[in-house]
Amino acid sequence: MSRMPPFASPLLLGFDAMEKTLERIAKASDGYPPYNIERLCGDRDRNIPERLRITLAVAGFSEDELEVTTEENQLVIRGRQQEQAERDYLYRGIAARQFQRMFVLADGMQVLGASLRNGLLSVDLIRPEPERMVRKINISVSN
Repeated sequence: MSRMPPFASPLLLGFDAMEKTLERIAKASDGYPPYNIERLCGDRDRNIPERLRITLAVAGFSEDELEVTTEENQLVIRGRQQEQAERDYLYRGIAARQFQRMFVLADGMQVLGASLRNGLLSVDLIRPEPERMVRKINISVSN
């Protein structure tokens, strides 16, 4: 019995790039740093939309050692700690470490901003309501 790729259905046209992205992300995730994703309710009276917040535990990283970018349809969060050569460790249990964590963003997702507080990096995203669009396709008749 052969394995059928998840996007091999003839009804799913043009999703091959998404399949490759999902495969790449599945290979890249090693569990560090741990993270949460939460939904924050909006307030229609004050015109605040519903948001998503990704929070990563990045204790030991300064603002200068963290980078948050969007690359095509991905949110990429990188951390690079600088080695401090002038220290003389008797025991070293906390290693300087690098990480890269990627999240695939749906079309239309926007990053509002990022903040670092008490060793937690929070990235807020909004998902604007997509416009419902119906378009009539004309049928040409040829003789």
